[in-house]
Amino acid sequence: MRILHTSDWHLGQTLYDFDRTFEHQRFLDWLLATLRAEQPDALLIAGDVFDNSNPSAAAQHQLYRFLTAARVQVPHLSIVMVAGNHDSPGRLEATAPFLQLFDAAVVGYVQRRADHGIDVERLVVPLRNAQGEIAAWCLAIPFLRPSDVPRVEAAADPYLDGVAELYRQALAVALARREPGQAIIAMGHCHMVGGQVSETSERHIVIGGAEALSAGIFDPAIAYAALGHLHLPQVVGGNAHIRYSGSPLPMSFAEIDYPHQVLRVELENETVAAIQAIAVPRAVQLLRVPKKPAGIDEVLAELAALELTELPEYEQPYLEVRVRLDAPEPGLRARVEAALLGKPVRLARIEPTSARHETDENEPAAP
Repeated sequence: MRILHTSDWHLGQTLYDFDRTFEHQRFLDWLLATLRAEQPDALLIAGDVFDNSNPSAAAQHQLYRFLTAARVQVPHLSIVMVAGNHDSPGRLEATAPFLQLFDAAVVGYVQRRADHGIDVERLVVPLRNAQGEIAAWCLAIPFLRPSDVPRVEAAADPYLDGVAELYRQALAVALARREPGQAIIAMGHCHMVGGQVSETSERHIVIGGAEALSAGIFDPAIAYAALGHLHLPQVVGGNAHIRYSGSPLPMSFAEIDYPHQVLRVELENETVAAIQAIAVPRAVQLLRVPKKPAGIDEVLAELAALELTELPEYEQPYLEVRVRLDAPEPGLRARVEAALLGKPVRLARIEPTSARHETDENEPAAP
């Protein structure tokens, strides 16, 4: 069985008020072409599908047009999508009856039964191969809030222990349902211990003073954990089968050097046979000028010397200008804009840095 793992699309996101619809559409078009070429059995989307809880009509149209086209490209494709902390759980869930027609399962939140217990069964989703046979079971766990997790008696941390208990309960359901040779996959939208974050993009998930989950929540019976929330692709705690796919676009200038990818996961019976990253091309470039903050005259000279390819405005690179200032410079933006006049670039941000701040950052830490 072949699975593609992706997350953190953030459809509808703007970068310093610049619309990114073109970039997101380029990614979705690329992903459709990749689905056609790879012919996976399942596509897992691990949260933050949208950038906010009230996405624009255009962002919603992009998602649902993609999901419809994906089924056309790969008729046997199973799609599982869970909500992230940016998403509106109810908004995603509202489309579930329609998306079921396309064999797409959407889990926005943890539901309670009439007896107030958690409906764990609905979190366990079958994944079918091209022959229509169940080849794996997916623990489709969305972003979890304190009210979503079961109560654990005498818990050291009610939230962290509750998350671990929910995964245990979901795994028990999957183990009871599966037949020999069927793998178990877990999904999650969370911050794991040791995960590397970008300081300006991911919203910190802090619950009760602790936010990071241990890789120990994933039982050895779980063949692969498909995670979302962190934008840098990474392996968790040296466990090659627990991974963040990362975001397909840089969400801020802090992510200018991030690689972008989806992960292709090959399953053989109950285990992972291979994992390979498939690089996502970047449709619009991010530029930092200069690479490190410099004085205003040096910066203006470098901006004036910029040579850029003529492109339509929606394809022009985003620019962050980094200036070292010894004193306030009231006319800074006007001078930068004058140096860029006529150049095919979008000025997204001017980052002023004081000489004193730069000195403090470069001083060695006290022993």
